[in-house]
Amino acid sequence: MAEKLRLVTAALAWLAAGALGHAAGESARVWVGAVLLALLGLWLARPLMRRTVVASPQPAEPPPPVDEQRLALLQAQMEHLPVAAWVLAGERLQALSSRARRLVAPGAVRDAGALRHLLGHASGSGPVVLDTERGSERWQLLRQALALDGQDQTLLVLVPLEQALESESLAAWQQLVRVLTHEIMNSLTPIKSLSQTAQTLLDESGAGDELRSALDAIARRAESLSGFVTTYRRVGQSPAPVMAPVDLRALFARLQQAVGPAWQARGGEARFELASPTLRLQADEGQLEQALLALLSNAEQATANQAVPRLWVQGRQTRGGRLQISVRDNGPGVPAGLERQIFIPFFSAREGGQGIGLTVVRQLAYGMGGRVRHVRPLEGGAAFVLSF
Repeated sequence: MAEKLRLVTAALAWLAAGALGHAAGESARVWVGAVLLALLGLWLARPLMRRTVVASPQPAEPPPPVDEQRLALLQAQMEHLPVAAWVLAGERLQALSSRARRLVAPGAVRDAGALRHLLGHASGSGPVVLDTERGSERWQLLRQALALDGQDQTLLVLVPLEQALESESLAAWQQLVRVLTHEIMNSLTPIKSLSQTAQTLLDESGAGDELRSALDAIARRAESLSGFVTTYRRVGQSPAPVMAPVDLRALFARLQQAVGPAWQARGGEARFELASPTLRLQADEGQLEQALLALLSNAEQATANQAVPRLWVQGRQTRGGRLQISVRDNGPGVPAGLERQIFIPFFSAREGGQGIGLTVVRQLAYGMGGRVRHVRPLEGGAAFVLSF
């Protein structure tokens, strides 16, 4: 109602202003009155004009078609697939997921061309082994033929298996070791106790030396077996790592001080080198040092018969930002065909070896998010590489 009254009043003011202007002639006073009436009309109509301008809807962009929305959603979902996926149309190989693009980027597979050739010429599904910056990794290749819009296409998917298989393997060995050591210790404890009791009774009764000697042998063997079991328990018991930045320069300096004199005393040399003095690694410093000491011990044993034993420990950052620590020696190296078996618990390529050193290294590295692999250097010897 108020808006209508404002509009009528404004119209009357404009009509009166027009009439005065028409009859004003030369009279300045009448012209001033006409102008004032016109301004009054504008003032009365201004709120209505502003509201009309504000309320006028702006032309909105039309929403995208439903098919385009679904296509964009599907592309976003494909991008985040936890597998590496491609589509092969003729000879054109197109990546469908970010995992596929990362796999051929620097720091992943060593030869991106070889991977593309493998995908382009795959005749079926099955397990494949890829040579990556972190070593050989096992993947499962899945292949599905498609026909879309009359065009033959092939959907190729690589599913990572290495981490799952390694996790299952470590868990199985840890469980086996726990069971074995538990059962052996349950049997050893009463044997050790009974042999000690029998020794005491013999001392009191003054019985023969032969029986005393036999009981003493039983006690010694029980003690030795107990120590053996305690050693192997390290495979099944590993505390959770406490991750923090590790200064590799300080760590290498401690290791050099710990093992360097022994290598020099043997007429050899132990060299520790960093590609950059500022290299840092997110890891458990104590467990990382324990793993490296185990590898250094292996190198020392491997070079026992060398006239001039050599040890090289190097730290560097590789393509893709990965950090690698390599431990290399000039010993005889790992016998051909045993490269994978040396990481299995209780297996040793060295006569008299216990077969737990590399198993512990593998377990510690895996717990910190890394991997350990064996490399056969062209110059001979053996090299073990920790990758994080």
